[in-house]
Amino acid sequence: MNEDTLRRLVEEHWTALEAEQTTGEHRLRVAQLPVITEGGPLAVAIDYEGHRHVLVPVHANRKIRPGMEGPVLRLRKRALEDEETYQQYADLSCLRNDLSDLFTELCVDVLGAAEELPENPVKALYRVLDRWKALFRTQGTPLGPEQLAGLFGELMVLNRLLETDSSAHRLWRGPEGHRHDFSAGTIAVEVKSSTAREGRKPRIHGLDQLEGPEGGTLALAWFRLHPTTVNGSGPAFVELVDRALRMCDDEGALLELLAEAGYRPSDADRYRDVRFVIGEERWYRVDPGFPGLTGQALVAAGVPVSVLDVEYTIDLSGETPVPLAPGQVTQMIDSMIQEYA
Repeated sequence: MNEDTLRRLVEEHWTALEAEQTTGEHRLRVAQLPVITEGGPLAVAIDYEGHRHVLVPVHANRKIRPGMEGPVLRLRKRALEDEETYQQYADLSCLRNDLSDLFTELCVDVLGAAEELPENPVKALYRVLDRWKALFRTQGTPLGPEQLAGLFGELMVLNRLLETDSSAHRLWRGPEGHRHDFSAGTIAVEVKSSTAREGRKPRIHGLDQLEGPEGGTLALAWFRLHPTTVNGSGPAFVELVDRALRMCDDEGALLELLAEAGYRPSDADRYRDVRFVIGEERWYRVDPGFPGLTGQALVAAGVPVSVLDVEYTIDLSGETPVPLAPGQVTQMIDSMIQEYA
């Protein structure tokens, strides 16, 4: 259906629902739409306060993006049940009746996107929300060479996690300011990348970066990256971003993380020529024998921790510590996914 047809359809349904008798506080007046997805038809609704809703069917175990709780839009998971059916929905509602016209345009976009992506209508919903948000998003400072190498290494780990679980972008905590780049609770991974030709000397930021989760396990993933030419071998930076967006089940949430890390899709052309060859990849378990300076170690040694903004370099260039075997790395990644799930 074209946009005019969809717009007329939702307005007619909302007008009819508004004319019906008000329901109970936690009930909706609902009308199904002829926009069919694998989970069933989309619907529009009116609640007891007169707020408008668009309902996108989801599987019962599907998580809904958090963080949208007003004052204009609210997104939450909602179950609707009648005598014959029980269905879970992603429920997007507008909390400002004076913005109903604008909400109609947003909903028309959602319906059109869901028609194009019927196998994953929630992803279509997120795409529309993020396009609208992008209208108000400002441009950031371009990433420098070291930042690009660092983000490239994190994307390598992220894509490996997403290959196992399409929701694994939620384990990427570094852009949010967490002390570890990836964390599932009792298992964490810190990623370090270097473009130096020799040595393995990652820079450590803070006394807590090499402190593992309480009662858990921390690994340090180290990448040696060689910048190469546009037509050279090795994955392109933008290709890693695009691959992650394809694999994840919430493009918008990942785009927010990328923005926090300094990358925005509008800057893609700026980084189109950035490409690295992975010269070396090593994963280490950060155990008591691992080199490092931590607040816990200082306290255990009886040294008062009264310094701030500590940065230092560790040297992993020798034969020790011994890196994890590939099978151990796979096991750690699987354990992270299982703990999160």
